[in-house]
Amino acid sequence: MPSTTPAERRRRSRELPVLRPADGEAIDGFLDALWAESGVARQTLDSYRRDLEGLARWLDGRGGGLAAIDRAGLFDYLAVRTADGYAARSNARLLTALRAFFAHLRRRGEREDDPVALIDPPRLPRSLPKAVGEGEIEALLAAPDVATPDGLRDRAMLELMYACGLRVSELVGLPATAINLRQGVLRVTGKGGRERLVPLGEEAQHWLERYLAEARPALAGKRVLPALFLTASGEPPSRQHFWSTVKRCAAIAGMDPSKISPHSLRHSFATHLLNHGADLRALQMLLGHSSLSTTQIYTLVAREKLKQLHARHHPRG
Repeated sequence: MPSTTPAERRRRSRELPVLRPADGEAIDGFLDALWAESGVARQTLDSYRRDLEGLARWLDGRGGGLAAIDRAGLFDYLAVRTADGYAARSNARLLTALRAFFAHLRRRGEREDDPVALIDPPRLPRSLPKAVGEGEIEALLAAPDVATPDGLRDRAMLELMYACGLRVSELVGLPATAINLRQGVLRVTGKGGRERLVPLGEEAQHWLERYLAEARPALAGKRVLPALFLTASGEPPSRQHFWSTVKRCAAIAGMDPSKISPHSLRHSFATHLLNHGADLRALQMLLGHSSLSTTQIYTLVAREKLKQLHARHHPRG
């Protein structure tokens, strides 16, 4: 059991010392180089920044700060995070950020060794994606009040995410130019700046057409705005905003909001396509996975579903 809640950890992090200028400059330089050289996504850069700044504040200038930390110091920090209830996946991401950070320092000649080199990443539990049943998806999609501009926008966003298997960051970041209604396709820029074309499907296209004709002009007013989806302030909805939308619509649809998230729609898209006979390579392209092995986890989901059906219905199950 975690010894502290996430809210408590956030409160404690705010009480840590202010970031030293030298550490801040080192982190900024590393992230700028990482973006320029590798085209890492903004969400990843933000996560790396939080991880590195958290460690730098915890150090509070001891032993030369972040750039001079040794392996013993890293072990101490990981022990503190574990005691505070940080998940293994969170600690694994921290180590990934640190490996990249110290590789950057070594290339610049600012450090000769890598204190992370002999630290094994935590063992991550293998969890299968949790898809939502097709009937529940229908109820979720029908939940928004399409008589209002906000509701029509929410319906179009839900339909598009499920129809195209988008990541939430891809959805909220779509420009209006990403859609070609005449050809019925969506151009998506995914991780690493990789682009893919995804078919819209009739339902998603219908709701997008209604949103563009009825809701978006009301939300944009006289402003010429680049984002496809808008709030009343003219800004695109944030990931947190869409998260709240999914939770609210799940409650309206009679579902348990704690068991569904925006990513559930992406998992459902993949699982339902596979259940209906989609090819794994085609699914990889639609999801924007760089490796087929990432897509193959959905075959395990489908296999588990078949086992459950067999156990429930076969006389010797």
